[in-house]
Amino acid sequence: MKPSVLLAALLLLPASVASASQAHPSGVISSGQPSLNQQKSTTPAGQAGARPSWQWPLSPRPPVLRGFDPPPKPWLSGHRGVDLGFAAAGTQVTSPSAGTVSFVGVVVDRPVITIDHGGGLRSSFEPVESTLAAGAPVAAGEVIGTVLPGHCPAAQCLHWGVREGEEYVNPLQFVLDLRPSILLPLPGPP
Repeated sequence: MKPSVLLAALLLLPASVASASQAHPSGVISSGQPSLNQQKSTTPAGQAGARPSWQWPLSPRPPVLRGFDPPPKPWLSGHRGVDLGFAAAGTQVTSPSAGTVSFVGVVVDRPVITIDHGGGLRSSFEPVESTLAAGAPVAAGEVIGTVLPGHCPAAQCLHWGVREGEEYVNPLQFVLDLRPSILLPLPGPP
């Protein structure tokens, strides 16, 4: 490969790919989807080279109506999850990964269910009505409740948040491959 082509390829290579030991920002780049955010992810799905391993909590795959937009400081406003669109109230919500129900109840004025997936990862869904109780084991894809109206004013949506320890992370990194695309040069004459 010509040195100038190799240099150009290396300069275009994102740091997250050039060094597999570094985590990369999570987000989605495409029309109508969230853009890359500035936070690094330390979750297994967020590490360079990792593949998503969870299922979508709604079926069929829902549109993302509002993306992950964490605040720069924990006390500031932001969007600590994603809003997923759905067709009608009463739509079933499924657990994206196996875990244990850690909370079912009302937070402020909305019914919430939280699943502890282990390894410090927890998913929370609102507004979701559930008959499950804290401590109930759930399998990946198992119905955990039904969506109620009331979260998005202009459309019907389900809010899905994921926390790793005490930090909110982008839920989409668990269901989509958010690694950056890389253009490589075409092989040419030596």
